[in-house]
Amino acid sequence: MKSPLLSLPGAVPAEGVDEGVAAHYGDLFREQRALAEGTGFVDLSHRGVVTVSGEDRLSWLHLLLTQHVSELPAGEATEALILSAHGHIEHALYLVDDGTTVWAHVEPGTGDALIAYLESMRFFYRVEVADRTADFAVVHLPAGSIAEVPEGVVVRETAYGRDLFLPRADLESFAAKHGPAAGLLAYEALRVEHHRPRLGFETDHRTIPHELGWIGTAVHLQKGCYRGQETVARVQNLGKPPRRLVFLHLDGSEVHLPVPGTDIRLADEGPDGRKIGFVTTSARHHELGPVALALVKRNVPTDARLVAGDTAAAQEVVVEP
Repeated sequence: MKSPLLSLPGAVPAEGVDEGVAAHYGDLFREQRALAEGTGFVDLSHRGVVTVSGEDRLSWLHLLLTQHVSELPAGEATEALILSAHGHIEHALYLVDDGTTVWAHVEPGTGDALIAYLESMRFFYRVEVADRTADFAVVHLPAGSIAEVPEGVVVRETAYGRDLFLPRADLESFAAKHGPAAGLLAYEALRVEHHRPRLGFETDHRTIPHELGWIGTAVHLQKGCYRGQETVARVQNLGKPPRRLVFLHLDGSEVHLPVPGTDIRLADEGPDGRKIGFVTTSARHHELGPVALALVKRNVPTDARLVAGDTAAAQEVVVEP
C-alpha cells in the first residue's frame, strides 16, 4: 500500500519489504537528529494492523503468545512473539489494548499469515480477528515528542516513542501539522543503535528468542503453555542458544555498508577464514558512524576482532555468550 506521504518534497521510496513508504526525505542525518531530539515523525503506514476484539481477547491471546497478556492493563504497551512448535520465531506483534480491543502492528507482508493462524485457533472463544491495515496507518512519534495526538487515536507508548494507529484518511493532514517527516532509514539507524531486533531482519527460519535478547521484553518466563514453550524453557534452564546478537562498529573509511547476509569472519583468520556469523541490518548513524547488528556463533570471543565482508568490525555484546 503506497503512502500518500511519498509526495512530500525530497521523498525517496524505500525498497524491498519496506516498499511503500519513504526511505528518506533528502537528508538522512538531519532526519536522525530530529528523531533523537524528539521532533518529527516516521511514516510506518506500510506495516500491517491487526485487531482482536471480544470478551475473551486477552485470555485467548495469552494462550497463543509468548507474552503474559491475560491481565494486560488498558493503554499499556507490550510486544509478543508467536513461535513454531520447535520454538522458532514466526511472528512479532507490537500490542496495546484500548479497553475493548487489542491493537497490534506487524511486519509488512506478515498480516495475512498471522490472521490465518489466529483464525485457526479461535475454536469456541468469544473473539473477532480483523485486518485493519486498509483503514489505519501506523505513525511513530519519537521519545520526547510533545506532538499532540488527535482525539480518539489509539496510542502505543514505549521508551522509544509512541506508535499511533491513525485513521489512514488522516495521514496527510497529520503530516502537515506534525512535520518534519523522517524516513525509514533514520528510524532504522536508531533501532540498530538501541539493539532492537526486527522480524525478518535479525531472524531467519531457525531463530529462537534467546539469540536476540527477546527474553523479558517479548517472552515471559513465568506463564503457562504456548506453542514452542518447551524450547524456550529448555534453553533457559539447561543450555545456551547457538547464536547471539551483537552490535558492530564498522570501519568508517569504507564507502559501502556490508549488506544483510554478509559473512562475518574472525579478522585473525584472514579472508579465507571460517564463517562465524552474518550481518542482519546495517546503517549509517548520525553520531556513531557506520554500524550494524549481526548474529554470530555463541562461542565467538567477545573481544575478537571481526570482519564483515571486507569491512573491519568491532563487536559490542548484546546477548551474553
